[in-house]
Amino acid sequence: MTNVNIREGFAPFGAYQTWFRVTGDLASPKLPLVIAHGGPGCTHDYVDSFKHLAANGRAVIHYDQIGNGRSTHLRDKGADFWTVQFFLGELDNLLDHLGIASRYALLGQSWGGMLGSEHAVLRPKGLKALILANSLAAMPLWIAGAAKLREGLPSDVRATLERHEAAGTITHPDYVAATRVFYDRHVCRINPWPEEVARTFAAIEDDPTVYHTMNGPTEFHVVGTMKDWSVIDRLHQIEAPTLVIRGAYDEATPECVAPFRQRIPRVEYAEFANSSHMPHVEEQAACLARCEAFLSAHDG
Repeated sequence: MTNVNIREGFAPFGAYQTWFRVTGDLASPKLPLVIAHGGPGCTHDYVDSFKHLAANGRAVIHYDQIGNGRSTHLRDKGADFWTVQFFLGELDNLLDHLGIASRYALLGQSWGGMLGSEHAVLRPKGLKALILANSLAAMPLWIAGAAKLREGLPSDVRATLERHEAAGTITHPDYVAATRVFYDRHVCRINPWPEEVARTFAAIEDDPTVYHTMNGPTEFHVVGTMKDWSVIDRLHQIEAPTLVIRGAYDEATPECVAPFRQRIPRVEYAEFANSSHMPHVEEQAACLARCEAFLSAHDG
């Protein structure tokens, strides 16, 4: 992108540092858009394409949540440390650090959407628009959806997954290969994976602390601290206009997003026919255009 300002920095959060990047001008009259990545335990890399919205004159803020990417890593912290409240505090701190807490939009992808919904039900005055991308309203819905999607895998792949999960040998190459079959169908259908997607998965492998603690070893074997999480009963408290998006082959199944569509008062919905969990990668132009149209309607 030519003639677009890019600024990187760190926001101190207690004893830790949150890395961020601002693409575009925070002084723009358009709503600045904060991107909350997934996981828990991913990095900003795989959602990097949202920076292209800055070409429309909108500031786009990416950040790596603490424990991940370029932010402070804390490999010795346990389940009592990695909580929704911790990451909500980090998000609020970033908004304050950037001086945008009074007026901003938030896009949360996957776990980022879980975090985004938790943020939005608190009715922050500055949140003017919310995008919940490929996310879920309750982890039990996700787990049930993943089980159904697994049933659609080839029988030998299912048998390999079940065998190694029962034995606890989930680092075995056969299990890893079987996992990739699921991922290629329901996480990112572009093969080989684009470099920014591969970079995120490599980062998780390098430091899986947050992902393994809060989620589990894979997208569909959820045994971490978030396994019973739900925001369903609080969704009616969201005041911000909300756009919910998913891909037709998404691991975020229709049942995962149904409570968003049914319970958030001001909600729109978009589905991308040729995408799974990453329409912003798989159908980038269409996804970004839909997000920009929604945001533009609320810039005023």
